[in-house]
Amino acid sequence: MQLYGYFRSSAAYRVRIVANLKGLELDQLPVNLVKGEQRTNANLARNPQGLVPTLVTDEGHALNQSLAICEYLEERYPTPAILPTDLEGRARVRALAQVIACEIHPLNNLRVLKHLTGELGVSEEAKLAWYRHWVATGFDALEAMLNDGHSGDFCHGNSPTLADACLVPQVFNAERFKCDLSPYPSIQAITERARALPAFAKAAPEAQADAN
Repeated sequence: MQLYGYFRSSAAYRVRIVANLKGLELDQLPVNLVKGEQRTNANLARNPQGLVPTLVTDEGHALNQSLAICEYLEERYPTPAILPTDLEGRARVRALAQVIACEIHPLNNLRVLKHLTGELGVSEEAKLAWYRHWVATGFDALEAMLNDGHSGDFCHGNSPTLADACLVPQVFNAERFKCDLSPYPSIQAITERARALPAFAKAAPEAQADAN
């Protein structure tokens, strides 16, 4: 399978983590978001949104949207699982993942930040304030959710799940933008434990061939 992504894309980062947790080797093909390669005809043919990641399956199907790709990998390669076996647990893990992937990340991704400072003429200082506001809003809720009695070493229980695959990239981004993480001890502790695992370390942006 081929994964079109970018080393610092948190969405591609999620997919790399899940693939690594499942012991899958993906042929990784870089799409440089800073240079605008996501808007080339070739990438638009794979991903009409002009985004990453895209997973091209062994059968040649192009799959988009990181959570959908992760669930595809879960269904095709169910062991080891990244979703719990019980319905309530699966719903909780999906909710944690979606707080990040559907609430925090869309407001702070590269194209939104470029629109703020470009077309809208927002200052760099105001852009950073925007970024940090939405991280704090999301992390406030996430920290509370992680303290509902169902977390353990990781977001749900004592094994990494889809939620951890979303959390670690979002923390990486928050650190890049110097967000204050001191109010979030559970988020920090879970991230530290996850980063110590080979599957997460191998997926880290600095470990990718296109890192710069």
